[in-house]
Amino acid sequence: MEEQKSGGRRLLHRALAAAIEQQFYVLPVVPRGKTPAIKSWEDAATRDPQQIRAWFDQRPYNIGIAVGRSGLIVVDLDEAHGEPAPPAWAGARNGRDVLARLAHAAGKSVPDHTYTIQTPTGGIHLYFRQPPGTVFRNTGGTLGWRIDTRASGGYVVAAGSVRREGYYRVINRAPIAPLPAWLADALAPPPPPPPVAPIELPRGRAGAYVRAVVEGECRAVTEAATGTRHRTLLRAARILGELVGGGVLDESAARAALNQAAARHIGVDHCTAHDIARTVADGLAYGRRRPRQIGPSCT
Repeated sequence: MEEQKSGGRRLLHRALAAAIEQQFYVLPVVPRGKTPAIKSWEDAATRDPQQIRAWFDQRPYNIGIAVGRSGLIVVDLDEAHGEPAPPAWAGARNGRDVLARLAHAAGKSVPDHTYTIQTPTGGIHLYFRQPPGTVFRNTGGTLGWRIDTRASGGYVVAAGSVRREGYYRVINRAPIAPLPAWLADALAPPPPPPPVAPIELPRGRAGAYVRAVVEGECRAVTEAATGTRHRTLLRAARILGELVGGGVLDESAARAALNQAAARHIGVDHCTAHDIARTVADGLAYGRRRPRQIGPSCT
């Protein structure tokens, strides 16, 4: 019991330091885990010492950082954990190797001169400051194999937190560097898409077509492998968003179908319900901007 209290005090002190000294927005994460312990965690994350004490006096919570609210973007370099690299990254052992190749291709040095955390399973979190006036979202595999990023709508587990495998620990106490321009360019949202040409179908077939599209995209989401999950869900939400924008699919129905299809991924490899909801919202919003009209053909 005394050991548990000591661990709780240690975590409280680390949470307060993160909020006061580093100016991070803090949230409680389940003890010895990596799932937020509160609902609406992004809005509830705080730098208020009183609220942080109220949380961490209750239980030995792990410490979460609301990345976007803290003005950060965190590059998460994972170990392979036995997964072979795909052909495009043949020979790479982990996300660090992939980042090194990306930096070399850009003619830059590896951007590791910044505040850095090592996770209990050997992963690396590189902390960067988001460029002013920009909004980045979470990504999964956008930069390359075994590289994810956390930004607006995302959180990371902070130094001092503990899991069964060990501690999250600082391995580079350098000041948090600005996000390198070449990484910012690679992560920038795509430009607004051109309008989509209308689809002409025989009379009475539009409903069957929409149904088939929804079922096919949801099947792809459910069957997506971990490394392609985010990209597959975003693509599916974009396609259904085009139908929503064209007035042939109800948005709430599209959202519900996508959330149900993605539910099996929650709790797998850092995936949370909040991540799913944010990706669905982003994809639907993007798709609505290029509405797909469906009308009967003249035949």
